[in-house]
Amino acid sequence: MEFRRRMADTGSIVVEARGGPDQEWTESAATTLGYSSPFTDAWEAGQAAERGAEAGSVVLPFQPLSFRDFMIFEQHNINAARGWVRRFRPGLARFAKGVELVTRKPFPAFRPKPLWYRVPTYYMSNASTFVPSGTPVTAPPYSTALDYELELAFVLNAPLYNATPEEAVKAIGAFAVLCDFSARDVQIPEMSSNFGPQKSKHFLTSLSSTAVEAADVVDRWSTLPSRVTLNGEVIARPDASSARWTLGEMLAHSSAGERLYPGELFATGTYVNGCGMEINKWIAPGDSLRLEIEGVGVIEHDII
Repeated sequence: MEFRRRMADTGSIVVEARGGPDQEWTESAATTLGYSSPFTDAWEAGQAAERGAEAGSVVLPFQPLSFRDFMIFEQHNINAARGWVRRFRPGLARFAKGVELVTRKPFPAFRPKPLWYRVPTYYMSNASTFVPSGTPVTAPPYSTALDYELELAFVLNAPLYNATPEEAVKAIGAFAVLCDFSARDVQIPEMSSNFGPQKSKHFLTSLSSTAVEAADVVDRWSTLPSRVTLNGEVIARPDASSARWTLGEMLAHSSAGERLYPGELFATGTYVNGCGMEINKWIAPGDSLRLEIEGVGVIEHDII
């Protein structure tokens, strides 16, 4: 089951649902998330209107209460590190390439830090800067290296506290496609500060305009094909088959000693080859970007 939300003529938000992509949207009494949002319709409609939504516009499928973003794909970290030095530290890139040719292994500094191999690691971002698919996107004024990141997002519909992985995965209410926009020229200096990413990430994140019930995706999410299309050309088919941690393990770790609530949003982190820095395809004003995970949803943005 898919659902989406639209701005009504009255300024409120209308929920629509359908059984599949070949069916018509019909108005629904509520989303299939299984919880009541703590945000009022008036507040959400006001937020959407500030971002240019008008009557009939599709808005976010849900407003996140919070947002934690994981990184569960080792090869993404390695590829992204290679891509960063290729653009910003070309001398180091040449040295690292030489080391890799000799050792036939990834340059040690490109691998995740040791903690990553012990627990599912994540950072917390800004839940109030989410926009839906279709919103024009621009780089923040302090960056000249805007990048996209294709990820799978999942939202809770039940509380968790000290949960087991088996308990935790049952609390997922829905899935959506997520784009974690990043200012790459700002990101590494921030992360080197020992406080993690800040302005490099918090300025913008987007969700697909539709979400799907957890039962439709939870057991097969890592096998669903995905695509990145730039200006009408498929430039990548990101892969999610090599996840180090399960969704249940990610949520269980998050809930250890910490209460989680319905409406809190999580993401897998970038799929392998799911960002432009990995494949040396940077986005720029005038570009048209499309991110898709089959069976989950689509994100489309014009870069301005």
